[in-house]
Amino acid sequence: MLTLSLPVIQALQVATIVFASPGITGVISRIEARMQGRRGPRILQPYYDLAKLFRKESLAPLHSGPLFLLAPVLAFACYLTVPMLIPVLTTYALPLGNMGDILGGGIILAFASFMVAAAAAETGDPYAQLGASRAKTFGAITEPVVLLVVFTVALVTSTDLPYVLAATVTSGPAQLVRPAHLLASAALFMVILYETGRIPIETHTGTIELGMIETARPFEHSGPYYALLKWGSSAKQLIFYTLFLNVFAAPWGLASTRDLGPVLFAIVALIAKAIVVGVVVSVIDNTFAKLRLFRITEFVSAAFLLAVLAIFTLYLGGG
Repeated sequence: MLTLSLPVIQALQVATIVFASPGITGVISRIEARMQGRRGPRILQPYYDLAKLFRKESLAPLHSGPLFLLAPVLAFACYLTVPMLIPVLTTYALPLGNMGDILGGGIILAFASFMVAAAAAETGDPYAQLGASRAKTFGAITEPVVLLVVFTVALVTSTDLPYVLAATVTSGPAQLVRPAHLLASAALFMVILYETGRIPIETHTGTIELGMIETARPFEHSGPYYALLKWGSSAKQLIFYTLFLNVFAAPWGLASTRDLGPVLFAIVALIAKAIVVGVVVSVIDNTFAKLRLFRITEFVSAAFLLAVLAIFTLYLGGG
């Protein structure tokens, strides 16, 4: 059996997130279309869209600065960095795996979001600025929830290193069904629904003015820079799915050795698990009615209360 070196496996982690993410987006779009009674786009359509955008010319608004073109590149670089810190394919830490904890990964993702918002604000376009303003306003509400979720899980496992968290969860069924862990996982899942634009107030492909957040920010970008933003959005979605699956909910199927077979199996397992999560998200997205924009605070408050309840359960209920 061919044995891979650790740097090669780490590169495979990044490559899996980057190249599988448009496919996951395509699968979810196809499932959503079927649920709505439509034929829907091809599963590979996101790859065709990216290829078309990379061949197009790039334009920049008048009076925009260098940040407008630099931001998509920096944001995409952030999305390439996070897979090095979380268990994507292996149960053991890779050379750069302990370079940062979950909070570090969250800061990198927040920086990517800030760069996209700053570029949108620089364009002067009212719709792009509207999306940037809303993204940062609501981000200030959701980020404390993420911090509290991480804090809760860190209390349960005594660390916030992703590889150690996953090892704790797989140490026994009792760890997975601990009430505090289940509540924290539910809170994280609600945050993922918001961060990926699935619920509660917009659709990930929507262009309705009252609900535009993620889709409004790249309005003025075009060509390869717009492709990087769309690709980065898909990568961010798969990163959140991987974090939820391989750290919190289902850290199985990961390779425990450096042999080629288990690593390839881990890639297939991650894609299969992400598709299952995508199906669940699609059902939720198509089942629940969208909320009014300013009721998003109630949705996020529910996630916050779940995280608080997890802490109380941990200390008062022993779980």
